Amino acid sequence: MCIVSDPKDEHERLVKLALTRMPGRLRRAIDWLRVPSRRPARILASFLLIVGGLLSFLPILGVWMLPLGLILLAEDVALLRRGVDRLIIRIANRYPGWLAPSE
Repeated sequence: MCIVSDPKDEHERLVKLALTRMPGRLRRAIDWLRVPSRRPARILASFLLIVGGLLSFLPILGVWMLPLGLILLAEDVALLRRGVDRLIIRIANRYPGWLAPSE
C-alpha cells in the first residue's frame, strides 16, 4: 500500500530543499516573503525577480532571479506550483549533490 503525502507538504519540502543553496540573508528574506499574510509583497517581489531574470544580460541582474521569482509566485498559483515542484525534482534527480546544503 502506497501512502500519498499531502501535495502542500511535498511542495514545502521541495522549496526548502531548493532554498538551502541560497545565501543566508537571501534565504531569510525569502522565508519572510513566504508567510501567507505577505501575499502582496510576495507577488510584487516575484514579478520583479522574474523581470530581473529576463534582463540577465545587464551587469547586476542574473539568471538566478528567474527561478527564484517562479518559486515565490508558485506560492499563490497552484498550476505553477506543480511545475516548480517537477522542476525541483528534475534538478534533484539530474544533479543529486547540487541541492545538498552548501554549509
